[in-house]
Amino acid sequence: MTPLPAPHRDHLPETWQGMGRPPEAQPHGAARARREQWLLIACFFMLFPGFFFYHTLLGTGTTGAFLGGYFAPVALAFAGPMCLVYLGRMRRDARRLTLVDVHYGIFFAYFVGVVCVNAAAGANRAIVVYHLLAILFMVLVYIQFCFIDFDSRRFRAVGLLSLAGMSTIVFSYSVEGVFYLGALGIAKDANALATYQGFSRSYLFTYLAVATFTRSLPLRLGLHALGAATLFVNTARSEFVALLFAIPLIEFYYSRHKLYFVLAGVCIATTLGLYLDQILASLPSNRILELFDLSHSTSANKRQQLTVHAVQSIAAHPILGDYGSYKPGHYSHNVLSAWVDLGLFGMAYVAALAVVPITPMFFHEYFAARARPLFLLAFAFACVTVLLLLSSHYFTDMLLSATLGACSRYAYERKHAAHRPPDLGASALRHEDLRQAMPHAGQPRA
Repeated sequence: MTPLPAPHRDHLPETWQGMGRPPEAQPHGAARARREQWLLIACFFMLFPGFFFYHTLLGTGTTGAFLGGYFAPVALAFAGPMCLVYLGRMRRDARRLTLVDVHYGIFFAYFVGVVCVNAAAGANRAIVVYHLLAILFMVLVYIQFCFIDFDSRRFRAVGLLSLAGMSTIVFSYSVEGVFYLGALGIAKDANALATYQGFSRSYLFTYLAVATFTRSLPLRLGLHALGAATLFVNTARSEFVALLFAIPLIEFYYSRHKLYFVLAGVCIATTLGLYLDQILASLPSNRILELFDLSHSTSANKRQQLTVHAVQSIAAHPILGDYGSYKPGHYSHNVLSAWVDLGLFGMAYVAALAVVPITPMFFHEYFAARARPLFLLAFAFACVTVLLLLSSHYFTDMLLSATLGACSRYAYERKHAAHRPPDLGASALRHEDLRQAMPHAGQPRA
């Protein structure tokens, strides 16, 4: 038989053109990809659930603080290998470098420049070290969310087990409905023990990464209920509100009947409004309940004072800001902190990074027929990031890096999708009402 001619270059899938053969078919490519995934997943779980479990051991007196506060030494251990993964991916496929990578790189260059200039000018060394470590943390999280396969069985299995383990710890060690390991009084190094914010950060990151890729409605609802209960007992107000804010975003996106979902939401909100007093009376005493009257919250009042101080610093130095013009840890707990430390340009750049990349993705994907969990991951993190930057978090929050990493990966995969052949058929419609109105929609033409 006459052998079939080799396919013309133009007949190859778009993502394989110029690559000789599919990436997964290249020698050693699949094995290398597996090793990189294991490294990326290990970094994620060591930094987030690992942080939670390490500080549980500290709080229960099981071990001393042999890794200090944990996050910095673990991040430094992963820094070299993770950066090599990023550079290797970029070298093997230059198209992987998106505009998100470029602009976040510009931001980091500017941030490092500001820190170095002020360090040379005699800025508080503790603040300088804090910012340098924050840059490292942000870079690592960005690389993770650029490349981790959150839909893989290995990630989901470990993620679900981690959430179950963290929730079990919170419920097991809570006292009168409040989880605070420092109150046990048995920590060997109490000064190194994390606050409730550190525990809640680990939980929120893991929850969002798992829940956005969970297609099973019963399992998602279970994750929502478990997460809300865990963060309530953990007394983390910002993260608790962020989780409640993310739940309708996730469920509305996956819902096939949008109108029914909205009606159900209205009914639930109405019921909660009618019986709110009875519901609050049935809950254990908890600082989260201060959300209903922040005037009695010492934490909220303190943050208000820090915001006033930041506004005064900005008024005195509106263009360049006033780097480190506060005691270590006494920064403004909102996006104004970027203006204080990085000036007007830094503040504008942070705001643009938080909003601009996700905006076209929202209009293109949120109401589209096909569900894309990668988009939902980026969108959920973006919404939570904006909420917390406006209300309570410092501008170096790693949520921003997670958002931009997911946006970068989405931008690359939507354009090139080098990991899979292109879809050859029409997208299946997700909405039953539209399918009924158009009986032949989504079916190939005769």
